[in-house]
Amino acid sequence: MNKKAISLALLCCIAAAAGLIVAVSAGAKNIPLQTVWNSLFHYEDILDMQLVRNGRLPRALSAALIGGFLGISGAMMQGVTRNPIAEPSMMGITQGAALAVAALSAIPRLYGLFGNTLAAFIGAALSSFLVLLFSMQNARNMNLSRLLLAGTALSTFFLSLAMIIAMLSNKSQELAFWVGGGLRTAAWHSVWLLLIVGGVCTALALTLSHRINIVSLGEDVAIGLGENPAKVRVFSILLLIPLCASSVAVAGNIAFVGLIVPHIIRKTLGGDYRLIMPLSFIGGSALLIWADVAARLINQPYETPIGLFTAIIGVPFFLWLVRKENG
Repeated sequence: MNKKAISLALLCCIAAAAGLIVAVSAGAKNIPLQTVWNSLFHYEDILDMQLVRNGRLPRALSAALIGGFLGISGAMMQGVTRNPIAEPSMMGITQGAALAVAALSAIPRLYGLFGNTLAAFIGAALSSFLVLLFSMQNARNMNLSRLLLAGTALSTFFLSLAMIIAMLSNKSQELAFWVGGGLRTAAWHSVWLLLIVGGVCTALALTLSHRINIVSLGEDVAIGLGENPAKVRVFSILLLIPLCASSVAVAGNIAFVGLIVPHIIRKTLGGDYRLIMPLSFIGGSALLIWADVAARLINQPYETPIGLFTAIIGVPFFLWLVRKENG
């Protein structure tokens, strides 16, 4: 790893660590750092320590993990599609998971049986399968513009269906959480879900990084080097399913993290996905931790949807990328 990569990794780690400290200490009630420390290592059954240990800490860790999963998912998608605008929320994957959660919540008996996690997995699997079909329609001459348009159309379609279901079942308020994104329901069981499901998939994704490197060079070059681009795409999207599903099950639909972070890292370090993917994880963690802090603090005592802050940054960034690609 070169000096520039080490410096960027340290910067992202410092930003993430600082964000975690602010996340557990600041809020509607500010808690001294000494109390935060004691709640972790010298716990007593008092209100402030309960708030840190059972409320703010699992929420902050969930934000770190989800940001990392979205960051590395975006890097993978951009690598295997050779499209700098690709990311899970634009390909309909997270919207498909949100639709499934909204649909299942309209049926209380099924919702009690399956819950958010399985519903999100089903939705992410279905939407990922559709994206895979578009991706593999012509493996040697993939039309990236068609893939992007198809993903955007699927995203809109899934959210429209979710809104119809929410209105018919009188679940509009619940749907607002999934559309806007948020971590107010995050708890320790959320952290364990993310660690087990997302941790395994992240480790497997990192083992694919050298193959994604080859595919990102182009179809003919990859085949000439003995790599099967179609197989790498299939493996990558199969790993994206649980990464996105677990993230949506905990935090709803959060867009643009997987677009912004990998692109900045690629512009800084070049096209080596062995560096881009792990650094996208750390950078995504830092971004979402601070976005969640802003969501909690900017309009106290009310909470702003976390997706609002990522969209404020992401939409102008996306338009700039589109203009640059067309230029």
